[in-house]
Amino acid sequence: MAILDFLKKDEEAAEKKTTVAKKKKATVVSEKKPAVVKKRGSSDAYRILKSPHISEKATDLNQKDQYVFKVWPKACKVEIKKAIQELYGVKIINVKIIKVPSKKKRVGRTIGIKKGYKKAIVRVEKGQKIEILAQ
Repeated sequence: MAILDFLKKDEEAAEKKTTVAKKKKATVVSEKKPAVVKKRGSSDAYRILKSPHISEKATDLNQKDQYVFKVWPKACKVEIKKAIQELYGVKIINVKIIKVPSKKKRVGRTIGIKKGYKKAIVRVEKGQKIEILAQ
């Protein structure tokens, strides 16, 4: 029956594909590649720390070995501590987090919103310093 020959060809093609796929799986299983372990490096530190927060109060805190940074909104104290230790090479005693809410701003008839942010006050061991601004 010449009419049903195309069905046989489709079945043969499907069988060839499965055998090729099995061969590929066998070769993949035999090739053992070492697992890639992602190390948390300084690139993550730059994602967590946005910028140093510079204000009058922040500069007064520098004399008390405390530094203020704007941080990623979902960062926790442990992540902030690790990031600063990696970047600046200092030992941190404690971290305090403050979440500054967004505020409404008005200029004439236009009402806008000033974006909120999260900041961290980091206390460094006595005698160690972080150079935020090059002098």
